[in-house]
Amino acid sequence: MIIIGFESSCDETGVALVCTERGLLAHALHSQVAMHQEYGGVVPELASRDHIRRILPLTREVLAAAGMAAGDVDAVAYTAGPGLAGALLVGASVAQSFAWARGLPAIPIHHLEGHLLSPLLASPRPGFPFVALLVSGGHTQIMRVDGVGAYQLLGETLDDAAGEAFDKTAKLLGLGYPGGPALSRLAQQGVATACELPRPMLHSPDLDFSFSGLKTAVMTRVKSLEKAGGRLSAQQRADLAAATEAAIVDVLAAKSIKAMKQTGLKRLVVAGGVGANSHLRARLGQAMAKLNGEVFFPPLDLCTDNGAMIAFAAAMRVNAGLADLSDMRHAFTVKPRWALADVCLSAAAP
Repeated sequence: MIIIGFESSCDETGVALVCTERGLLAHALHSQVAMHQEYGGVVPELASRDHIRRILPLTREVLAAAGMAAGDVDAVAYTAGPGLAGALLVGASVAQSFAWARGLPAIPIHHLEGHLLSPLLASPRPGFPFVALLVSGGHTQIMRVDGVGAYQLLGETLDDAAGEAFDKTAKLLGLGYPGGPALSRLAQQGVATACELPRPMLHSPDLDFSFSGLKTAVMTRVKSLEKAGGRLSAQQRADLAAATEAAIVDVLAAKSIKAMKQTGLKRLVVAGGVGANSHLRARLGQAMAKLNGEVFFPPLDLCTDNGAMIAFAAAMRVNAGLADLSDMRHAFTVKPRWALADVCLSAAAP
């Protein structure tokens, strides 16, 4: 079965083709970073309008890259939530229109499920069960994954996500949007031990996170340095970037290893945009080697939001018998707030 997937939850427009037997056939992605840089963050109205401009050309590009026509598609998948309401509606309406015109089933996909399963697009791919560290711009969670639709939340952030901590710190340091990658690049020039920053909840007995205090500590440090000597020097900014990155990675790594020990599992999967961070990848690789375990990451070009993870999640649901392919009503809604528990087997309708 050939599935076309559409992703438009925030500031990336993604389209992909996946075969339930052969895997990813083709994908295309347009990032809105350049457009939003002027505003220092995502402007929802502009994001929605840009999705409208990009989604059909990307669809044609993906079909051409796979050597296929619209008539070769057997099902349509789209991100139904969570995300920006207007942006979600673009992808959902295009997907449902495509499905209606062709008499195909349309499969709504949870954005975080797409991220959770995206490392299975890599080679080698992890087998079930595994522990998943989901670290994206708005989410930081640790889950036990026993199969498609079988997700158990082990811990999550109580306030800011790790990606938000990166972005907010980057803004304090006067870096551009998106802040996370910019901060990581600057951190390579700094000395992490030059300033001491807190590791919130590092030693708590649970698997929860908290990053708002780290952001506050960076803000206090910036004000203190500016009061003492005016504007921050280039080295001071680099040192703060390095110290912030080290603090976030320390917490993410510690909680991940604690989850591995508590569950007794030997496979760790890292998904989401922060999973592209080279410091985090190296740290988790070393830690898992000491535990005689394995760590898996999605391909770098699939760490951010993309259509491949949506089409692939739909294919996995089809193969597991969890997708309703008989519903041809094409009535739909989007869910800007949508708990992942709602798509788990335990919460699924009979």
